[in-house]
Amino acid sequence: MSSSSTRKHAGTGAASDQRTVPEPSFSERARTLVYLGRIGSLSTLSRKQPGFPFGSVMPYGLDDHGRPIFLISTMAMHTQNLQADSRASLLVTQPDASGDPLGASRVTVMGNVRAISELEVAQPRKLYLERYANSRYWVDFEDFSFYRMDVVDVYYVGGFGVMGWVAALDYSQAQSDPLVEDKRDIMQHMNADHKDALILLAKQFAGIEAQEAEMTSVDRLGFHLRLKTQDGVKGARIGFLREVTNPRQTREVFVEMVKQAR
Repeated sequence: MSSSSTRKHAGTGAASDQRTVPEPSFSERARTLVYLGRIGSLSTLSRKQPGFPFGSVMPYGLDDHGRPIFLISTMAMHTQNLQADSRASLLVTQPDASGDPLGASRVTVMGNVRAISELEVAQPRKLYLERYANSRYWVDFEDFSFYRMDVVDVYYVGGFGVMGWVAALDYSQAQSDPLVEDKRDIMQHMNADHKDALILLAKQFAGIEAQEAEMTSVDRLGFHLRLKTQDGVKGARIGFLREVTNPRQTREVFVEMVKQAR
């Protein structure tokens, strides 16, 4: 059992008959969310008020190990804080969240943030500028430098009752979900054009009779539905017949599952 599982301190909140449905690990979900995000809240330790956290809005890049990369100026208070004490955390929230923000996913990445040496800076610089092209206008200013967070620990929250610690090693070795770039389009398509199919899938694969169904998330292993039933609103996790890695495969599996449900 991975450390991300053993360190989890709360259940998924799913019904007992849904717990066997495969789901991405917390480490994979955390990497996916950090990859999807573009701006986080960086908390450093205040130099002016020792012991107090100092929050900053912070764009970030991401390297192949999931380590956040920052382009920051020595004039910024957070940079001065980091030069005095490298310990910091970065909070990233679900960018497409709607409704109650406490029901959305978020992740806190903790680590030491230090300047990247001239010998190592070429690749981090390339990754950052690919994400933030406008940064090329100030990247070479004398007061700007690249910093990187070496991750010490990660805390993931997937919504109400879904939370747990993720070991730094598990986080660094995980990969973001292959559907992350297409997730929104898939959900919009299913919710706009295939509501009846979602109701059928809920009945066949989750054993729930529903009058209305809405897809709320999708990943390589399956999807979540919010269902309106005679007994109120329920949630269900439904696994795919097989793992998918792109929208075409996702569409093919949905077609097969709907045929089974009919």
